Amino acid sequence: MEHRKGNHRLDKETILADVLKILEEMTAEWETGFAGSMGPETRLVGDLYLESIDVVQLVVSIEEHFQRQDLPFQKLLMSDGRYVDDIRMGELVDFLHAHLNNVVPASTSNDTK
Repeated sequence: MEHRKGNHRLDKETILADVLKILEEMTAEWETGFAGSMGPETRLVGDLYLESIDVVQLVVSIEEHFQRQDLPFQKLLMSDGRYVDDIRMGELVDFLHAHLNNVVPASTSNDTK
């Protein structure tokens, strides 16, 4: 799998394709037949039956693929101090698109020194 890095912008279609490839590799040995049937509306838990350890593995694989260890996955995986029940592939892609392309500020500090 090709690693993407550098200062070029990643579009949502590229990110989706990369995440789908990661998930297809993760689930290749499962007897579920997900290859080719995943898309933006696919739910990680409800449709792919990922367990918490699988989500951790997915996060690690995404960080390795994009060579970014600074992605704030807690913002995607938690809401009001609790883990969310499920995430659609489209939500994951939107999150990655924003953070990989630095659309979202890394810090929300209001320092005015």
